[in-house]
Amino acid sequence: MGSLMVSGTVEATNRRRRGRRRSRGDRTGLVAVLLVLAVGAGGGAVAAQRAGVDLGDVIGDIRRGPAGPAPVVAAVPVPAGSPSVAPPPSTAAPATPRTLRYPDRGTGRFRTATATGRVAGRGGELMRYRVAVEDGIDEVDVERFGRDVAALLADPRGWTGDGRWRLQRVGPDSPADFTVLLTTPVTRSQLCGDLNDRYTSCRNGDRVVINVARWARGVPHFASDLATYRAYLLNHEVGHRLGEGHQLCPRRGGPAPVMQQQTLGLHGCTPNPWPQVNGERYAGPSGDYDDPIPTED
Repeated sequence: MGSLMVSGTVEATNRRRRGRRRSRGDRTGLVAVLLVLAVGAGGGAVAAQRAGVDLGDVIGDIRRGPAGPAPVVAAVPVPAGSPSVAPPPSTAAPATPRTLRYPDRGTGRFRTATATGRVAGRGGELMRYRVAVEDGIDEVDVERFGRDVAALLADPRGWTGDGRWRLQRVGPDSPADFTVLLTTPVTRSQLCGDLNDRYTSCRNGDRVVINVARWARGVPHFASDLATYRAYLLNHEVGHRLGEGHQLCPRRGGPAPVMQQQTLGLHGCTPNPWPQVNGERYAGPSGDYDDPIPTED
């Protein structure tokens, strides 16, 4: 009986030891698997870095889908500081990347922003507008572009600031008085009825045609301040839809009227993107300058 008890005790002890060895072995195997996975992931990241590939860019490319037509690359310096005429942070166009790629010729088809916004302005005639981006301009999201356009047109320094006009963005299924179109240079020349001009933007009937080349690059004499130029470009062309004609610089050293053709020259004035200056409608003498239109960027 005593032998049996001793034998049973020894066997139980051995079973406990074997169980502990198996437990330690399982834990060791799990740690080994985790180490292999960690090393594999780290090795993939290191390999990507050595190849000059940013994993974030790879994920972004997958989300964006296949590339469109061969793009033109427009270098856009990051704006330095905010001059007195620039939009405040709450209404300024969001910061843009250093480059915005776009084809010279798009498809001629457009995707339209879907949101309907609030009415901007405290009085005057209500004008409703849509916002659309030409297919092929793949790096501009139409909904984001729509929000940027709406923010600029709702700014109190804009056309709604003095009670003459109210503006409201609508979606593709609602009646609209005009459409803001972001187009490629070739499509711009077709919509504006001037096949020799792929540089400027225009208004033609109920179409406010914004040339993506100018939206991406701006113009040299705006001192690389792309946000200010974009506000000017949009307000100038929408101003034509509201019945405004071209104006001249009223005073050397003073702000240019928004209806001056600032894309082509300032003629002694300083850049100004807004119809309202110091809380009042600002204008210059009616007229045009005989400025040449650049044939290429």
